[in-house]
Amino acid sequence: MNPFVLYDFFFGVFLFLLLRWLALLYNLLSFPRLKPLPTPPRPTASILVPARNEAENLRRSLPSLLRQGALEVLVLDDLSQDETARVAEALGKDHPGFRLIPGTPLPEGWRGKNWACWQLAQEAQGEVLVFTDADVVWEEGALGGLLAGLGKRPLLSALPGQEVVGLGAGTVVPFVMGGLYSFLPHPLLHRLGVANGQVLAFRREAYFALGGHRAVKEEVLEDVALARKAPGYALALGTGLFRVRMYRSYREALEGLGKNFLDIHLKNPAILLGSAFYHLALYTLPWLWGRLDLGLLGLGERLLLGLALGGPLWPALLTPLAPVLLLPVYLRALLPGKKWKGRPIV
Repeated sequence: MNPFVLYDFFFGVFLFLLLRWLALLYNLLSFPRLKPLPTPPRPTASILVPARNEAENLRRSLPSLLRQGALEVLVLDDLSQDETARVAEALGKDHPGFRLIPGTPLPEGWRGKNWACWQLAQEAQGEVLVFTDADVVWEEGALGGLLAGLGKRPLLSALPGQEVVGLGAGTVVPFVMGGLYSFLPHPLLHRLGVANGQVLAFRREAYFALGGHRAVKEEVLEDVALARKAPGYALALGTGLFRVRMYRSYREALEGLGKNFLDIHLKNPAILLGSAFYHLALYTLPWLWGRLDLGLLGLGERLLLGLALGGPLWPALLTPLAPVLLLPVYLRALLPGKKWKGRPIV
């Protein structure tokens, strides 16, 4: 390769890494952070959990939800094929605010999670509706901190801390989820409507005024779609209040990330492939071409991010490997026939 072309390429890599460092430093100083607080008597809150084949996750997460002091904790069994209903009933049977709701078949034109959340909203009685995934574990004081962060806003999306399991999933999940904090400064993330459906808190009247999950029934990224419909929504860091183990294996991460990667990249295959090259160029190619200065610059960004978010540091040390392990995810995103929890993603 022409040395001048190579020089220009790696100078561009340096500039992009510099931008990521600047975004990261800005966000470390200014990203809103939720803190644990006692749960207040008002506003009353309904914690709503869509659950399809989530027996294992509910064993970890449901006890923490029942301790939050919410008005009610509702779990919807979305036609599970495992012991989701039995596990939920056993864990919640002695709690006065717990209810297990049997889900109904998925109507045409709906995504599974959106339909489950809409059913939950019809049953909820609280002044605040909090949707949380079944794999999210809530720490003590999480609900109080979430309600304080919501305030008078229509919607608050909280970003949980990521738990990692296994070498493959433990390498790619923190790389994808953590990369958000060094991608763009918080004001730009907010303007784009970035949100995380793992923890979404709505004021009841705002939720139904914007149409709730019915208004985004066909969306894969329903969290982003809802945030863009809710002027005045907030995006906050909730790593001290919530932790989530998204995937337990590399294969599960491949399926889980692959189902929505194309939507994340604006449903544009060219942008998707550009993203794959971008991450390889910033975090892998410098090591292959002997540019240790740039390699260490990218590695340092991810190490600082890991320290700031309080997670383990070993995934950051594997940063050069992460874009390579993500290549099958990009490929899966482009292929038809994707499924999640036994349902097709079309």
